[in-house]
Amino acid sequence: MKIRKDAVGGQGESLAPGDLELIGALARRPLAESEIYTFSVRLCDNEIDRDFERFSTRTLEELAPLFVGKSGIFDHEWSARGQAARIYRTEVLREPGRMTRAGDSYCWLKGCAYMVRTESNRDLIAEIEGGIKKEVSVGCSVEHAVCSVCGADRAVTDCGHQKGEEYGGQLCWASLEGAKDAYEFSFVAVPAQPAAGVVKSVRRGAPQGTRLEEEAALGRRYLEHLRGEAVRLALLADRELDGRAMKSLADKLSPLELEELCRSFARRAEERLPIRTQLSYGKRTARSDEENRAFLA
Repeated sequence: MKIRKDAVGGQGESLAPGDLELIGALARRPLAESEIYTFSVRLCDNEIDRDFERFSTRTLEELAPLFVGKSGIFDHEWSARGQAARIYRTEVLREPGRMTRAGDSYCWLKGCAYMVRTESNRDLIAEIEGGIKKEVSVGCSVEHAVCSVCGADRAVTDCGHQKGEEYGGQLCWASLEGAKDAYEFSFVAVPAQPAAGVVKSVRRGAPQGTRLEEEAALGRRYLEHLRGEAVRLALLADRELDGRAMKSLADKLSPLELEELCRSFARRAEERLPIRTQLSYGKRTARSDEENRAFLA
């Protein structure tokens, strides 16, 4: 699944011990400090973004080494003429005390990039220094997009939950998991809108077309049936339960959890209201036989 995400970056970065060696490993010859300009970019973080998606902390750590050696270009134009910089070092930075909307500690992936100073990029360096070139967008690939409500992999199937909607008070978003590759980072004049800024393709081998849509619709109907059945059985088992509270609980559970809940409440309902047959079989008493003779002709 291919991902493009916008971030804010582009500020001067001082060389740290060992940076010239890292840059030299990417260049064809050793470069002097006077020949290069270095800057840092905030590539991506683990906060829920405008698309109601986020990179998990583990995914950021997996992406870090993948971005080393990748190019900085313009507007995701994959052309050698547009190559402006290259990342030589990355690190995941944590901000103690800051929490994400998902409830975990905030962290972000920092990339340190370099350019060889030339007449052609003098204006670009000035724009970075002046804060004009700040927005960047990253291109990378992940394996999974996990639904926060039910845990389904949205890269494979549609679980029916809509990102940005709430289910029983729980916000729906997708966690981007399993970094596969990093492609580039781009300078962009204006960060793309969420719908245009993310490019996705279904993983190879996943079912497609009408069959996938039909299976997804069937799954949604079954899930709604399970939720309704869980609430119905719960109220049969215990009349004092609050129906709205049970519905809110059912909306948060996975299909497997709902099935187990239905079985549990069905047993309790049967104990509380045992089913009695309307017809009885076996020996009849002599008294009942005698009473029945009154109706015989």
